Amino acid sequence: MTTEPNRGPLRGVRVLELAGMGALPFGSLKLADMGAEVIRIDRIGEVPAEPVAGAASAWNRGRQSIAVDLKSPEGVEIVLKLCETADVFCEAFRPGVTERLGLGPDAVLARNPAMIYGRLTGWGQSGPRSTDAGHSLNYEALTGVIRAIGPAGGPPVPLLQVLGDFAGGGLHFAYGVVCGLLEARTSGQGQVIDVAMIDGVMSIVSPFYAMAASGMHSDEMGTNLFDGGAPFYNVYECADGAYLSVAPIEPHFYKLLIEGLGLADQELPAQWDQPRWPELRGRLAEVIATRTRDEWVEVFDGTDACVAPVLTFTEAQGDEHNVARESFGGPDAAETTGLGPAPAPRFSRTPGAPQPGYDWVGVHTDEVLAAAGYSEDSIAQLRANNVVAG
Repeated sequence: MTTEPNRGPLRGVRVLELAGMGALPFGSLKLADMGAEVIRIDRIGEVPAEPVAGAASAWNRGRQSIAVDLKSPEGVEIVLKLCETADVFCEAFRPGVTERLGLGPDAVLARNPAMIYGRLTGWGQSGPRSTDAGHSLNYEALTGVIRAIGPAGGPPVPLLQVLGDFAGGGLHFAYGVVCGLLEARTSGQGQVIDVAMIDGVMSIVSPFYAMAASGMHSDEMGTNLFDGGAPFYNVYECADGAYLSVAPIEPHFYKLLIEGLGLADQELPAQWDQPRWPELRGRLAEVIATRTRDEWVEVFDGTDACVAPVLTFTEAQGDEHNVARESFGGPDAAETTGLGPAPAPRFSRTPGAPQPGYDWVGVHTDEVLAAAGYSEDSIAQLRANNVVAG
């Protein structure tokens, strides 16, 4: 694998990540992709008896892994010692768990007052639901988002964890960390960041709260501009069973769509005649169903009709636009496809770069401890006492 060294804008930032699931590793991955050094503190019980190298995982790439027993005082001391030379501490446990471990904000900031302590949970550090279990769909439900997405007369539609876990959680976590780091440069002081996925979802859809308050968006699913209600902002099935997206909101773009569909000379409901949207949608669906998806793509290629094919994940990796932008794997795509999409956004002078993952839990334990000042003998003793493994 020929992945280039990461010289992204966060180069020089050291992050400690208490191993978690879903949103947290996604958020720390965003930091790693931009050059941060991320050390994941894995659970000692997850170290395999006979490690066997495996494929890099999208959940562990760009990190080092050490395995520590956090239930032992010696293990907690190892983490606190690592905090002394780190910039960010990440955890995604329910409120109070890290405090009970001896790794809460007070303990960490006492060891390094300039540290950014990031806490990522579903419901936040306060509120009646704060200690409850939850998943992405629950946070999307309580914010009103799911109730706004679905066909007219049908049920709400789940969204793959996109809004709750990854956008509301992971991306907001990375954003909060970078904001905290920027402030700490001038103040010299660290702080605690309470990142709640439910807050992040509400932040993302804040324009729709405003639209609903002003009467521009109704509570009836499938009747609004952006929820499938508008015939000119919708997805249509083609002759081959594949789908085409059309989104020409502006009248001059909409005109190009109608011309491309061969409907310019026919009498149609006006674009913004909302009571007649079902009629217009039916007519567009009837015409689009007469050709395959790729045939329609060819018709609209190079136009401003705002038409694009609806691709599968596999198809997206081979799309000519994504290939031209090296969106999957970068210049060595054949060797790095397994690393996932290229880091975003893109920087002209200090670009981020996807890095390979570790092959097994705890593989970097000795290396990280040695860099922190532990001698070979002390590392061997910690291993013998089952405080660390790897």
